[in-house]
Amino acid sequence: MARGNEPTTADAPDAVRVLEHVEPAEPAQRPLIERIGLAAIAVVLVTMFGAIAIAALSGGQLFLGIMAGTGALMTLWAAGVTLRRG
Repeated sequence: MARGNEPTTADAPDAVRVLEHVEPAEPAQRPLIERIGLAAIAVVLVTMFGAIAIAALSGGQLFLGIMAGTGALMTLWAAGVTLRRG
């Protein structure tokens, strides 16, 4: 239901029309030292998830072990992507 008195782009100030046509800037890539630090933190988390997975599977907790193992693999994947793409 369109009303006849709604403002249109043609009625907007020039600044609004200019902003509608601005392309978003590409995000800056992280410095290498920051990427290495983030990957190191991820490796620590992978180690913890892996330890939980091993402990849970050895204790007979299949679901917890699988979930912790999945968390370890996903965190390892995120660390690799962080190092590669930044």
